[in-house]
Amino acid sequence: MGKRIAWGTGLALVILGVGAWFGLNYYRSAATVDPGFFEDAILAFEAADRADFPAPGGIVFVGSSSIRFWSSLSEDLAPLRVLNRGFGGAQFNHVLHNLDRVVLPYAPVAVLVYAGDNDLAGGTGKRAERVFADYREFVARVRARLPGVRIYFLSIKPSPLRWARWLEMSRANALIEAWSAGDEGLGYLDVASPLLSPDGTPRDEFFRLDGLHLNAKGYAAWTRVVRPRLHEDLGAED
Repeated sequence: MGKRIAWGTGLALVILGVGAWFGLNYYRSAATVDPGFFEDAILAFEAADRADFPAPGGIVFVGSSSIRFWSSLSEDLAPLRVLNRGFGGAQFNHVLHNLDRVVLPYAPVAVLVYAGDNDLAGGTGKRAERVFADYREFVARVRARLPGVRIYFLSIKPSPLRWARWLEMSRANALIEAWSAGDEGLGYLDVASPLLSPDGTPRDEFFRLDGLHLNAKGYAAWTRVVRPRLHEDLGAED
């Protein structure tokens, strides 16, 4: 009887694992082809804006869940005024699709974007060149409406869960870094290197149990890169 229970439990775990894998791939595939996939999150932002619209001249952080989960963002970058507009498991196509709703209305002095991580996850069919092209489109569209605004790219992070994709992610980072270097209005913030150990692999202590999202220590490492750069560029005083 005990062997039957153990066998049944093991089979159930395998079925659950396979189901979760298929569910994740379906979610990622649907999100990849549907730019409006995260409409509910955008509607929630707009509802919050109707209740209390942010004053212009702040700093907008936009992108995927690595931004959405940065719950200490305002505290980490004070006294700079920041607005968190990270949503879902956004890819660049979602950011571009919602640009008129999650960035441009706030008339920010600076925009920081974190995207490309989900684009280059396994199963999307995207390559580094696609992320690079999408970022260039992002910059062009923001500047068309907000000339003079500073734009920063937060480098795609290495993570234990997606370590097999790190080479492609590194290529996207390198393309964007090189292109940004020739433009004074663009900034490339290397928030990837602080997450790596001396042997070049991700440091587990910076990540949640899922091996993908940052924990408080991970965001503290990001803050040590982002905060001084923004304070220097935007003239804030500690």
